[in-house]
Amino acid sequence: MEQLLLEVPPEARPERLDRWLAHNGVGRSRSYVRRLIDSGLVRVDGRLAPASLQVRPGQRIEVELPPPEEDETRPEPIPLDVVYEDDDVLVINKPQGMVVHPAAGHKGGTLVNALLARGSTLSFVAGEDRPGIVHRLDKDTSGLMVVAKNDRAHLSLAAQIRMREAHREYVLIVHGRVRADRTRIKAPIGRHPVHRKRMAVVPDGRPAETEFEVLERFQDYTYMRAVLRTGRTHQIRVHTAHLGHPVVGDKVYGPRRYRWDLQGQCLHAVKLAFEHPTTGQWVSFEAPLPEHMEMVLRDLRAEG
Repeated sequence: MEQLLLEVPPEARPERLDRWLAHNGVGRSRSYVRRLIDSGLVRVDGRLAPASLQVRPGQRIEVELPPPEEDETRPEPIPLDVVYEDDDVLVINKPQGMVVHPAAGHKGGTLVNALLARGSTLSFVAGEDRPGIVHRLDKDTSGLMVVAKNDRAHLSLAAQIRMREAHREYVLIVHGRVRADRTRIKAPIGRHPVHRKRMAVVPDGRPAETEFEVLERFQDYTYMRAVLRTGRTHQIRVHTAHLGHPVVGDKVYGPRRYRWDLQGQCLHAVKLAFEHPTTGQWVSFEAPLPEHMEMVLRDLRAEG
């Protein structure tokens, strides 16, 4: 077993043992910490202690960590592009190709694996398999995501997204020349009636709303901005395909062949803004275009 030796710092306030360990030592949920305590794997100043013990400055805590189970998410030292970080939130620029959390076929190499390896605290509101994850981006969508470092921040951010108060803006390149300068789509999204791994605009789907604005037109393509008003799975990709203008590089909702050698769709979360969970200030972040989208735009602009 791996052993952790921890000391409560002088500035620490009295706090339950299970809560303190979840936030400062083990980096896992309180339920996981309580299992360690109940199994006799945690000692405070050399003695077994209950989860309710109030830890105080100067106390020494010993934790024995059992080997991870086969299906347990493990920390992996994967570099992250950190845009901003404080005690409550972490804003990252997710690269194309990175899965957000472990799932069937993707047990490692995910954003969650990378977050666990950073050693900082994370919220567990979304469950032990999705620590810190407030919202998601598809594997092949790049751009800004906010991660919650505690449960209070998580609840605040999730509420802002649910109430449409947070601002989430994307840029994308689609097939065809979009005629309208601005378009607002209100079309419900649900599981495709035949292809169950895909989403589609269906009458009994969940309400979905996206605003689109044309940024630049080319002969057979359009560069656009999109603002989410709801957050359904594959929302932008489904809505553009519904319009007859699928996202370039989208292997699920677009044509199978296209002129560029792309690893995924030209869809990037370029801007993210929200009210900070602690300060109440409105904070805004932007991420530069990824290289694959810059390359496509350079190619299209060169054609005139």
